[in-house]
Amino acid sequence: MVFATSGLTAPAIAAPAAATSRPATPLPRIETRNGRHVLLVDGAPFLMLGAQANNAVNYPAYLDTIWPVLDRIHANTLEIPVAWQQIEPVEGQFDFAYLDTLLDQARQHDKRLVLLWFGTWKNTNYSYTPDWVKLDNRRFPRMKQKDGEDHQVLSAHGANTLASDKRAFVRLMTHLRDHDAANTVIMVQVENETGSYRVPRDYGAQANGLFAQPIPAALARATGRSGTWAQAFGAQADRYFNTWYTARYVNEIADAGKAIKPLPMYVNAALAGPSNLPDPAGVASGGPQQDVLDVWKAAAPAIDLAAPDIYDGKSDNVLVYLDKYNRPDNALMVPEIGNAALFGRYFYAALGRGTIGFAPFGMDRSGYMNYPLGARNLDDPTLDAFALPYAMVAPMMREWAALAASHPTWGGAKPDDGKPIATTLGKWTITGDWGEWQFGMKDWTFIKAEPNPAADQPIGGFAVMQLSDDEFLLIGDHVRVNFAPAPGSPANGIMLRAEEGRMVGGKWVMNRVWNGDQTDYGLNLTDRPQVLRITMGHYR
Repeated sequence: MVFATSGLTAPAIAAPAAATSRPATPLPRIETRNGRHVLLVDGAPFLMLGAQANNAVNYPAYLDTIWPVLDRIHANTLEIPVAWQQIEPVEGQFDFAYLDTLLDQARQHDKRLVLLWFGTWKNTNYSYTPDWVKLDNRRFPRMKQKDGEDHQVLSAHGANTLASDKRAFVRLMTHLRDHDAANTVIMVQVENETGSYRVPRDYGAQANGLFAQPIPAALARATGRSGTWAQAFGAQADRYFNTWYTARYVNEIADAGKAIKPLPMYVNAALAGPSNLPDPAGVASGGPQQDVLDVWKAAAPAIDLAAPDIYDGKSDNVLVYLDKYNRPDNALMVPEIGNAALFGRYFYAALGRGTIGFAPFGMDRSGYMNYPLGARNLDDPTLDAFALPYAMVAPMMREWAALAASHPTWGGAKPDDGKPIATTLGKWTITGDWGEWQFGMKDWTFIKAEPNPAADQPIGGFAVMQLSDDEFLLIGDHVRVNFAPAPGSPANGIMLRAEEGRMVGGKWVMNRVWNGDQTDYGLNLTDRPQVLRITMGHYR
């Protein structure tokens, strides 16, 4: 794949075929160059403007509650579960009628799919396993607590559980291989929020025997630790032990699935606190939290990336999560984030960090709302928080993805304290401020103005891409953006042009030039989708 290296011109991209008659396409894949990541779909860069459905809409009768919401927010991808209990209700008998309906409807609505495999784990529980798994604790053992009692999580050391989960997943991937040559499904999540709360590892006889042994050589190389689990990891030993064996379990399932159809596969994390190592019993022990990513990388090479599920709305914490998962060896993706309006601003922060995808959770009209983690209801202001940034990017999502693979990007969200944010790209410092009208300054006293209604709301953000030394692409909402010479750069820098426009056929088309009133007080991005190309320069 050849990416553009200068100017706002991306590789020419053919118009997609009609949704109901997509031909066979190249397999989606994640490509990494110089620490930057890009998702390729249909052989071209693709930015996943996603939405995740509620868990219980994974039945044909409820799919019609999803598509209008996706259209409303300009989403191009649906994340939706496929449950083990659903496709193998009787052991050895498989039913893919739901999946076939889902594929047909996604093609009709011109959406791509990310399938969420709810198998051994769904949010640290086995609730989506078949009844014949739930009821047979001898074949499919639960974890043991220290007192010998069962814990309500299946053990990562259950060989029969692994074999049965893997068999079902292989059948799922086989069905995709045989019925989705167009690659409507672009990615698969393997399990869901693995781990266990309150019991940091299995204390059964088999697990205890393994815990007494030296840590695996691959983990020793990855962490620089040695000795037994207790010697290597001290107070976190139980958690690291469970993380290793959970990751190995998931890797075996993913590896078997990729042998059938090698789609990109990822895991998602029920997050721990952002700033320090958590209490091993107070976190989803075993999951891919930000402080154990190296363990997952060593244990699960078949997994393409680990991703954060973000329901902590504090701005400082969200930025920590994004930065921790944005690694040269891990493409940043936000597959699940709260659907309250306050979370919409974080799309810009993720986009500026090179995310390959973003998806608020619970985006359907099935009637379920996970308040207070998310919104109370999907009213217009809530939907607009996601629809507005998606509307700016949707027409140029492939161009943005292609250019972001080789150009600097940065993005920020309005912080909880409302203070300005800034970055420096090359010779220019770019600042975002909040609560301003399009005209004037909020600290003026000689002319009266009511406070901007957005001043105290947790909304607003912007993302910027540097196209060349003096050219930038800018999107955002509810923010005033200023460009100025960076410290140490010539002070005679000015804005030459601010063009509002769009991408057509991979090339920039100007709609109008902002000037005078539109630029005297910075670039004021409000409540409508606007894409700006900024040209800076120096006078003599």
